[in-house]
Amino acid sequence: MSRQSEITPEGLKKLEEEIEYLSTVRRREVADRIKEARDFGDISENAEYDDAKNEQAQLEAQIVQLEERLRRSTVVEEGSAEKGEVSFGSIVHIKDQDSGDSRKFQIVGSTEADLSEGKLSSESPIGAALIGGKVNQIVTIPAPRGPEKQFKITKIEAA
Repeated sequence: MSRQSEITPEGLKKLEEEIEYLSTVRRREVADRIKEARDFGDISENAEYDDAKNEQAQLEAQIVQLEERLRRSTVVEEGSAEKGEVSFGSIVHIKDQDSGDSRKFQIVGSTEADLSEGKLSSESPIGAALIGGKVNQIVTIPAPRGPEKQFKITKIEAA
């Protein structure tokens, strides 16, 4: 049995849009490629046909995987940012106490986490340490190698 995973309303919408795009637009494109390749004649030695069929198999596997992820997702509404507390879905601004570098993250579920987009998993060491934190609070995160890191929460926003 697969475990449920938390997702923001924005993450749910993005996942549904991706499934819709792959199920309609991409499926149609791949089907057209298969038809074109079939029109070349003998499919037993047709590299274009084989490539298109492989692409179709990969696409269908991707759709199944995303649909399963959707079934396992529980939408969690952003909670207590209005109370000045970091919660699932909050956008939190932090400052590294050593370097002085500032960063901004949205706390999201593990399936939608993407640091390049500023989305931090609530299950990550930093995300877990930030949950429940308040503005001006300093949180300590154990580092895998080296000394612990300390971050100051400078701002909390609702998503």
